[in-house]
Amino acid sequence: MQHKLKHGLTTRHILMIALGSAIGTGFFFGAGESIQLAGPAILLSYAIGGVMMYIIVRALGEMAVAEPSSGSFSYYAYKYIGSYAGFISGWNYWFNYIIVCMLELTATSIFMDYWFPNSVHWLITLVVMLIFTGINLLNVKWFGEFEFWFAGIKVLTVICLILFGVYILSFSPSSNQGVSNVANLWEYGGFFAHGWSGFLFSFVVVVFSFGGTELVGITAGEAENPKKTIPMAINGIIVRIILFYLATLAIIMCLYPWNKINAQISPFVDVFQQIGINKAASLMNLVAITAALSSLNSGIYGTARMVYNLSLQGNAPQQFKQLSLKGIPSTAIVFSIICIAFTVWLNYLYPKQIFNILLAVATIAAIINWITILITHACFKRKFKGESSYKTILYPLSSIIAVAFLVMVATIMYFMPSFKMAIIIAPIWLALLSLAYFCKLKFGGSQHAR
Repeated sequence: MQHKLKHGLTTRHILMIALGSAIGTGFFFGAGESIQLAGPAILLSYAIGGVMMYIIVRALGEMAVAEPSSGSFSYYAYKYIGSYAGFISGWNYWFNYIIVCMLELTATSIFMDYWFPNSVHWLITLVVMLIFTGINLLNVKWFGEFEFWFAGIKVLTVICLILFGVYILSFSPSSNQGVSNVANLWEYGGFFAHGWSGFLFSFVVVVFSFGGTELVGITAGEAENPKKTIPMAINGIIVRIILFYLATLAIIMCLYPWNKINAQISPFVDVFQQIGINKAASLMNLVAITAALSSLNSGIYGTARMVYNLSLQGNAPQQFKQLSLKGIPSTAIVFSIICIAFTVWLNYLYPKQIFNILLAVATIAAIINWITILITHACFKRKFKGESSYKTILYPLSSIIAVAFLVMVATIMYFMPSFKMAIIIAPIWLALLSLAYFCKLKFGGSQHAR
């Protein structure tokens, strides 16, 4: 008997899943590096990045509303471009989220250093991974509920941080450092403190911060009413993310001079430490861990659904399309978890270097995914026979601008030492995927998606 994916995700689930995946390590940890690169101009970087992300997710949303699928853009690439595109996009997306999951696990162990400086990173990653494997093997509604409340914690905390920051700036402008002031946004070298080069370099970290937002398209296959829930989730999430990012970063830089923020730890923890509010610093570290775990949870969900859909296309072993009695692609989940487990070994061998390596690889993989979404959407617009009820704004100009932006970011990565290797590896990775595809054709045949 063939079981089917359960349609158990409501609008609130989908909204929080997307928020949970997007507001993670890139925000709570990576923001420190982006602030040091651009100074206060990082606010403009996030605003531009948010607009570009909205264009991408809106394009995906148009396809998801027209044809809901748990395989998201891999299914659409398969249908509107061809089997090769479906294979490459699907496995690259899976790879991207495997790396993101590894990154979030690593970040969790790094955050634990705040309380336990001598903690064993590989052991922490192992325990956390086993816990979240169990969560994802529950029925999808349980997963949705867990993610809703998990993501809700960090969203509520961000709101409280903004309000608390406003209170400090309004009624207690002098901290123990005597530096809390709105003028911090322009007094230390001006708004563009590091010029255009720093501003442009910051887009690399910003782009990674928005990674995961497209997960809303993956949820379409398990949404109770995708034609209603997907547009509501997309329209709401981008506005919220931009506001959260901009307001929070502005508060942080007002509370403490941006040029003194430590890029090696979470800026939210560092700033509250520096202004002498240690309890708030400890709370923010706890929330940072929650954010990483929420993104991990969403990542495991996304990888499993992508592998499941690839198997339906004939682009993955047929065992991966098997569903449990609860409608969960359990075999696909176990496969993804086994691959994610590799991070335990990496944290054992390279505890100091592994985070930056994973960050670079995840960023370029995400850029490939987003360009694929926009190309697939263009093919969809030409070939789709039905009437689109959720159209992309200002198409095709918006898509052209978004692709140009992503190509620019990828080019910038080549000139950043910590990201250059990922740019070199990317074509090799795509070549290996192409080889795997042609081997599949030669030895495994093909199967139509259904």
